[in-house]
Amino acid sequence: MRFIFKTRYEQDINLIQHGGQVFWYGVLGLVLLVAPAFVSPYVLTQLSQICIYAIVGFGLMLLAGFTGQLSLGHAAFVAVGAYTQGVLVTAGVPFFVGIVASGLFAAVVGVIVGLPALRVKGLYLGIATLAFGAIIEEIIARAEAVTGGNAGMMVPPVQLFGLRFADGPLFYYLCLAFAICACLVLVNLLRSPTGRAFVAIRDSEISAQSMGVNLAVYKTMSFAISAAFAGVAGALYAHNIRFLSPDQFTVVQSIEMIMMVVIGGLGSIHGAVYGAIFLIALPQAINAIKPFLPLFLSEATGLQPTIFGAVLILVVLFEPLGIYGAWLKTRAYFDLFPFYRQGMFRRQKAFQKSDRLK
Repeated sequence: MRFIFKTRYEQDINLIQHGGQVFWYGVLGLVLLVAPAFVSPYVLTQLSQICIYAIVGFGLMLLAGFTGQLSLGHAAFVAVGAYTQGVLVTAGVPFFVGIVASGLFAAVVGVIVGLPALRVKGLYLGIATLAFGAIIEEIIARAEAVTGGNAGMMVPPVQLFGLRFADGPLFYYLCLAFAICACLVLVNLLRSPTGRAFVAIRDSEISAQSMGVNLAVYKTMSFAISAAFAGVAGALYAHNIRFLSPDQFTVVQSIEMIMMVVIGGLGSIHGAVYGAIFLIALPQAINAIKPFLPLFLSEATGLQPTIFGAVLILVVLFEPLGIYGAWLKTRAYFDLFPFYRQGMFRRQKAFQKSDRLK
């Protein structure tokens, strides 16, 4: 177990808490930088997709994990960013201008969704955002003059500094850079008074309001920032897939995004990354084991959603803190052995149960 002796108040908000983080994050960064030299183009494409979904996870984690607002229509924000980028880049707008416009437009849509959502919360908020996702999907399908409708829309590859950032190392590094920047933005946001207000709203809206937190302002701000993250990820997704259609942004995709942050570890930045890895890696694992399954199982159309649902049920029942929570418990076990107590994390579970009864 690591103990940090703090001598200054500023140490509580330091970006790097101790030398171990410098070492391990440095190793991780080095591995990510040299990955294109050692993996196949297919794996590199999957790594780019993980970076994109991690950005979505950061935004959704801010909204659901740190502000406590449920969203079942987050794929709609990704769609707004993807189609905005597609339309602008096709019209000749520079890449970075399109990225900024995608994030801002998605944030505006997030404000529009967040304002009516101020009057509802919990399950009713989820239903409201679910309806919003269905509306956006229908708008995309009907606006054929702009989006191409159900026929879809082609998106050109990224052109920067005279280079073509297609599906290769260059595009991977581009996605990795955006993912790192998004992570740093979220970390610094959570260390600010705004981030503390978000967490206060999640823990208790009444207590936060009594401390002077304007619920309407901060809830709307949380929706806007989360939607901006999703819009930027959608813009990168458009260049990664290079073909957009309404069936890529359905309610099923929104539910998968919620599953991503829940399974990864709700309320932790690491959980967003773990959830993105899980969401991309699980379909590949299912395809790898299909040859060893009985024929009626391997050819079943609902195999992947069934496994996703089973994993979510198991996580909710046995590991509410997700993959990151399991890692924390494993690390604590080895750090404290033989003095580890089985009920060390029971307080977090008790809080979650009482929170659901409010």
